[in-house]
Parts: sequence; C-alpha cells; structure tokens
Amino acid sequence: MGVEVTKLPSGLTVASHAMDHLESAALGVWVGAGSRLESSSEHGISHLLEHMAFKGTARRSATDIAEEIEAVGGEVNAATSVETTSYYARILKPDAELAVDILADILCNSAFDPHELEREQHVIVQEIGASLDTPEDRVFDFFIEGAFPDQPLGRTILGTEETVRGTRPQHLSSYLDRHYHGPSMVLSAAGAVDHAKLVSLAEDRFAGLPSTPLPDAQAAHYIGGDVRERRKLMEAQILLGFEGLPYASEDFHAVQILASLLGGGMSSRLFQEVREKRGLCYSIYSFHWSFADTGLFGIHAATGAEDIEELMPVLIGELERASHDISEQELSRARAQMRASLLMSLESPAARAGQLARQILLFGRPIAVDELVARIDGVSVAKLRDLAQMIFTGSPPTLAAIGPIDKLADRSRISQRLGSPVAA
Repeated sequence: MGVEVTKLPSGLTVASHAMDHLESAALGVWVGAGSRLESSSEHGISHLLEHMAFKGTARRSATDIAEEIEAVGGEVNAATSVETTSYYARILKPDAELAVDILADILCNSAFDPHELEREQHVIVQEIGASLDTPEDRVFDFFIEGAFPDQPLGRTILGTEETVRGTRPQHLSSYLDRHYHGPSMVLSAAGAVDHAKLVSLAEDRFAGLPSTPLPDAQAAHYIGGDVRERRKLMEAQILLGFEGLPYASEDFHAVQILASLLGGGMSSRLFQEVREKRGLCYSIYSFHWSFADTGLFGIHAATGAEDIEELMPVLIGELERASHDISEQELSRARAQMRASLLMSLESPAARAGQLARQILLFGRPIAVDELVARIDGVSVAKLRDLAQMIFTGSPPTLAAIGPIDKLADRSRISQRLGSPVAA
C-alpha cells in the first residue's frame, strides 16, 4: 500500500506509509512549533519542553516511560528545531499501540514536576556550556544571529542560562496550550503500520487537542552581519552566507542542487579546488537551509590561521564563477546525488515518517516521489547560473568566525568583490 492521510476533527493529521516487507515501524508526532515562536523571555522553552515531556505524566513517571518502551525493545526520542518539534518512537509491529499511547500521554498529560524541571534545567545549562565550548557548533549560532539579528529566527534553540533557569511549570503549560493544537500537529508513521488502526488510536488518545489554528510566526527579515570571536585555537571555523529561499519557492530544488554542486561532496567544486588542489583547509562544504518565509545559503570552512588570507579569495572566486560557468556534467552529477538521497531515504521508516510529516506541515499534503524527482530533473544549467547570481550578489553577506582569525577579511571587502550590497 502507499501513503494514506486522514484529518481528524481536531485538525490533527494522521499520515502513514505501509512497508509490508518490514517488521518494525517508526512513528511520531511532529508539531509546527519551534524556537522561532518563542518570545524573548521564553528563549529555549521549546527545547526545554521537549526534555520535560519525558519527565513524567499523570499516569507515568519518567522511569515508567523509559521502562515501558524498552521492555518491548523499542526506543523513544525527540528533537527541537527552529520551526518544528518532533517526538518519535521506533518499535516492532505489535507495539504500535503502546508507542502511540506513550506519545499521547507525554504530549497531553505532562506533569511538569518542579523537582524534575530543576534537574532538567541543570542538564540543559550543561548542554549550553558544552555548545559554547565547541567552536564547530558556536560558529553556526553566530551565523544565524548575524543573518537575523534581534529576531526569533536568529536566536539559538537551546536558549540562555538565564531564560532556561527562569522557566517555571506554568510557563511550560502555557506554551504547550498556545502552540500544541491539532491543526499544527501530524501523527506520522512508516513501516509495519495499519493506517485504520493508527487513526482509531489517534482519535482516542488525542481527543482533547484544541482545534484552533495557530497564528503565523513573526516574519523574518534577513539583514546580514559580521559576528566573530578570536580564540586561541589550532583551527579557525568560518561561515560565509547569503539569504536563501523558503521551502515553498519554485526554485527550492534548484538551490539545493546549487549547494550540492558547489560543496556537497568530494567531487564538488569547493572540495576539489580548495582542499584537493590547494590544501587550504581540512573541511569545506556548502549548504542551504529553508524556512517558511526565507532561507540561508552558507559555506563552512575549517582552516588554519596561515591559510585564511589565501582561502577567502579562492572561495569567493568559486562563487563568482558559479554565476556564468556551470556545466551539464556538473548538474547531472548533482542531480544524481539529490535523487539518490531522496530515494534512499524511502528505505528508512524513520526518515520516511519524518518526511511525510514535514511535507504536510509545510505544504498541506504529502508530495509524491515522482513529483519530487520531476522537480529535480527539471532544473537547468541556466536556472543554476541565475540563482547563483541572485543569491551571491542580491543580499548582504553574513560572516561568522571563531578562532585565530586576525587575517580574515572584513565583510565589506567580500561584498565589494562579489558586487553585493552591505547593510549599514
């Protein structure tokens, strides 16, 4: 059987993809609420709520939750991102009911015990400290902060020690009540699943969800900036980026292919030119992040202090070249990588369940694989050149760096070389 979708009266969408050859299933609840919905005083509450969901309900203690799922050989976890939070389980076929019951329990009946909250706040503060001590992570915080300063989208997901420690049980309850509504939630499953049974379980276990739709998040405004921190390290972490495209853009797949062509693997331009031919860095790659209303195109490089001065002109030269020199052979290779990644993900129940949920939250429907492949195959060389010109010259750059970066060029010099504007 293929993909089946049912929308319940509460607005909760149930989606499944049965894979008859499997004996296991991945299922979870994806919520269209992440860190960009937080107020400044709530910074980090989405992530803290994700942690606290597993710390006890009216029916189960934290130990009960862990023991019940592991007693059947399953596993349960969660993740918070900028625009979504997900709670998911991997179980064997007979145990789907238990998994749905646990997920519904932690999302609808969490106790938010003050003692558990205090312990989990301490754990997250340690996590924040570990992130601050990890340059490879911290530079990405700088990057999004510089791109979207003083905006919810530009804040870190983890929050700060002050905001995390300042959260009380009533704050968690209020946040959950405001954002965990049926229209913003998807129960998605893939593998050894029975759709009719899943719908029946959802109708019973999630019956109390509010049915009112959520307001839109605060619109993001890309500005661009220069955020850097000099540290005594062996290696510099550098990120150069530009405004990208939102998920719903008709050029979404084209910009993903552009990112892959430039720095998506060992055959990519940046890897070959910067690392293989010149030996200017240990690691270099490009990426494109999409959000509901904007995006970020970035290039990350990890390099030594002595190579920064030569590295940046070479990197910028490759960005300039992309606007007029892309071959059909390069496009074909990047297309093949993207197509293979898409098709391989269909073999993983966990990846497939997440893909279905995100598509429904973003587009209101699952998108057929044939439609996705057609979009990938429809990308042309001319489109990639136009996109490169638009992205690399159409917005002020964002520069983020940590480490021995005294020789790193100013953002204005990079902008002048590319012919892009620089915000005041």
